[in-house]
Amino acid sequence: MDIAFAAQPIDRADHLRTDPAKLAELRTGDALLLVLDGLAPETEEGGALQWAPIADAPADAELVFLGLLESGKAAFAAVPQAGDPDPAYAHRKSWNAIALMPTGDLAIYGGARSLLDWHARHRFCAKCGAPTHPAKGGWQRNCEACEAQHFPRVDPVAIMLVEHEGRLLLGRQARFPPRSYSALAGFVEPGETVEEAVARETFEEAGVRLRDVRYIASQPWPFPSQLMIGCIGRTDDPTLAIDTSEIEDARWFTRDQVAEAIEKGKESTGFLPPPPQAIAHYMLRWWLEQTR
Repeated sequence: MDIAFAAQPIDRADHLRTDPAKLAELRTGDALLLVLDGLAPETEEGGALQWAPIADAPADAELVFLGLLESGKAAFAAVPQAGDPDPAYAHRKSWNAIALMPTGDLAIYGGARSLLDWHARHRFCAKCGAPTHPAKGGWQRNCEACEAQHFPRVDPVAIMLVEHEGRLLLGRQARFPPRSYSALAGFVEPGETVEEAVARETFEEAGVRLRDVRYIASQPWPFPSQLMIGCIGRTDDPTLAIDTSEIEDARWFTRDQVAEAIEKGKESTGFLPPPPQAIAHYMLRWWLEQTR
């Protein structure tokens, strides 16, 4: 089972990021520019990412060095005029393209989108308010006024399956499509472990106490830049106390109900599962494999 936005095929070539002369040389060679509409991907027929000669980049564009493609060519992307704070579900054009995109291209796009969005929304220094400028090939921004250095952020999110006697607890937010349920999730807060975040978020959202929390898998999620950390935990008491300010509903589902949802997708007579691009979908498939 593949995890979307993972399996990055690009060589990040960190040793080149600190070599301005080499980066300048790459920008005058046969390097390629990722074609985007703002932060949305432009794709070829069949779903592959579009690339253009680096010469097509606007003269005043802030260029980010993504790394070296499997062909050996350098890959760049231009920072858009504005970032995008909207949640993933708001990006219909991006989701239509993502559904058809090959695994490797999806990973390249995801990484590029997160990085470019960070640049577009961090053009001013958080310390003194002066303008910042790309450095280290676009993997850093520097403030010339106060000499502060700023780095791309990744926000850790705990996403969890909650198990009780062969059933799974899944929840839904009000913005979800009708009948859609997914794994509970929440940001890891300062001063806590991933396991503590899993237990805290489950109790806050559903009133369920967890034990035996363990890791399943992780996924980079570029809306805007999360690291989804998939876990599973068990509870001895399935009684729910739902915080409706956090989620709209939460329910226990049997293995047969989960299996039918995954197998039939939109044709399911029960609940609708998360889309295949979400780690929650992977986690449900993983659980079905583990509980055969």
